[in-house]
Amino acid sequence: MKKKRLFGLSLLLSILTLLIEAVIALIVAVVYGFTQESPNAGGGSALFILFVPVLAVFGIAVAGALSVVLVFPTAWLSDVLGRRFGGREAWWWVPVVAAAVSFVPGVALSGGAGPVGIAVAWLLTTAALTVPALLWRSRRERVFGPVTLWGLVAVVLTAVVGGVGLATGVFPEYRPPTVTSADIVGRWSDGHGGTLTFTADGRVSAVDVELDVTGTDSDSGTGSDATAGDGDGDSARDSCTGQGTWTYEPGTGAWSQMVDVTVDQCTFDYWNVGGTESRPALYQYIGDPDSGDLYRLTRTAGGS
Repeated sequence: MKKKRLFGLSLLLSILTLLIEAVIALIVAVVYGFTQESPNAGGGSALFILFVPVLAVFGIAVAGALSVVLVFPTAWLSDVLGRRFGGREAWWWVPVVAAAVSFVPGVALSGGAGPVGIAVAWLLTTAALTVPALLWRSRRERVFGPVTLWGLVAVVLTAVVGGVGLATGVFPEYRPPTVTSADIVGRWSDGHGGTLTFTADGRVSAVDVELDVTGTDSDSGTGSDATAGDGDGDSARDSCTGQGTWTYEPGTGAWSQMVDVTVDQCTFDYWNVGGTESRPALYQYIGDPDSGDLYRLTRTAGGS
């Protein structure tokens, strides 16, 4: 019988496997992000490259912690259960134990997406834990080379499939709707009392439209659909009410079109065009554009 691999070598193998899985998950997330409505889907910050070494060190540390806290206990417990109920260690106990161990992390990662989202997150988390746990209990020698090789193949294949899918339209890439001046005319609301009403003669009426959209108020919300004015910080934020003018700038394409609004005694940045063809939106960034936090207006019913 082959001896078990030393704990340190098993730990390194688990870290390697988790890092490969993390890279694959990152590629899938990037490709998925290109298909979703996002103000940053048209391109990322070049500064991301500077953070790669930091992310690598952080990833190794996290993978090491997960290996000790989740992978090793899963592999150990699966062997214990196999000997207890079957008289010998059996590999199929690993996914069973992994499913049990992954339930809470899977629910947490689902972000409250509902039963289907929870089930998918649980399944993916179970698979991600099962692979390194199986390798941990493996008695096979010289396993680092094959794991590295096939891991690189999986990473490259995932990137190629994602790139080809986006290029061919199999994975439809998100593009902001292309609008005209006539499409802007109407009433747009942030859903919390703030509105901009555009008329065809180039006039605009603002009612309680947030001004401090470049600030970092903690109550401004998070995520690409955040709207300023939520939470208890409303009274601390300035709003604009008044009359003014507006112009639509088509730019050189869907990503560069904008609406310039000028209202007396109010300072606005230009409004970007987002949303979808059926539900266009106007938005400004809250704080750092890379954060994806937005102050967002959508057309109200009967607003055209």
